[in-house]
Amino acid sequence: MPISARIRGKVGGYLFAILATLVAWALRYALDDWFPPGFPYLTFFPAVVVTAYFAGLRPSILCAVLSGLMAWYFFIPPFHSLSLNFPTAVALVFYAFVVAVDVFFIDGMRKALRQLEEERTRYAALAESRDLLYRELHHRVSNNLHVVGALLRLQGAGVQDEDARHALAEAGGRIELIAKIQRELHNAVGQPAPFRSFAEVVLAGAAAAAGAKVSLAIHGGGQPLHPDQAMPVTLVMLESFNNALEHGFGEGGSGRVEVHLDQSGLTHVLTVRDDGAGPPADFDPAQSKSLGLRIVRAMAQQLGGQFEMASEGGWTICRLSYAPKQD
Repeated sequence: MPISARIRGKVGGYLFAILATLVAWALRYALDDWFPPGFPYLTFFPAVVVTAYFAGLRPSILCAVLSGLMAWYFFIPPFHSLSLNFPTAVALVFYAFVVAVDVFFIDGMRKALRQLEEERTRYAALAESRDLLYRELHHRVSNNLHVVGALLRLQGAGVQDEDARHALAEAGGRIELIAKIQRELHNAVGQPAPFRSFAEVVLAGAAAAAGAKVSLAIHGGGQPLHPDQAMPVTLVMLESFNNALEHGFGEGGSGRVEVHLDQSGLTHVLTVRDDGAGPPADFDPAQSKSLGLRIVRAMAQQLGGQFEMASEGGWTICRLSYAPKQD
């Protein structure tokens, strides 16, 4: 607790005022031989200022009155007397004017500082409430998406048609995947997470779910993605990764996957490459009926970018190029 807060109580403030007056009197008395005539209040002015700053308005008024009386009695001729004459009256009026101005401005400054601190506290509380509400909303959206995915899977389990059951299960799985991505896009305090940090979590979970033994390396992506682009970019990355697991390595297979996001230029480039079995020589991703590739093309179109898939030097490379959004 600050010193001013500790001594601002009623009793403490008045005791501080009395103590400040006695210290000012003792100092003035000790330096009396050093001061020229006509400076009876020199050490009392700081006492009033310090009391006004640390103890508040009423203790400073008490300090000003006590200081004026002690200066009048001890240091204004005739000494040890409260006799009043014209020079004494002038000196007292001058003293009262100076201390009144000091107390007025210092008390006003204290009130302004107190109001500023209250406003700061209020804005901090509002910011904390806003962040808490945002995190709660973010969490609920993720949970609701997860519930929708689970309901689709449950509905698919009761469908007799094999194709319909597979489609519902696949749709439910992808919705649950979006829910997981939604949770990972932000850190514990609600700030956007760097691409690399949540990509590691999402891809590691996908590899574990597929039962694949994958050596995974992620490069670049040190900055968060724009909120409007985070989901489509992540879905492209994940669909490319799942394509490598399913078609490149096969069930229970193993291999190496490298993910790189270059955010340095005017065009950002996401590259996912694997050393598994590549696509057939006549494979055209633009004509593929695969749901995963259709999702990738739709996400690339949403980003206003371009998606390519090719074989280069023994690697199957999926590359997404898009222009980053500016806030």
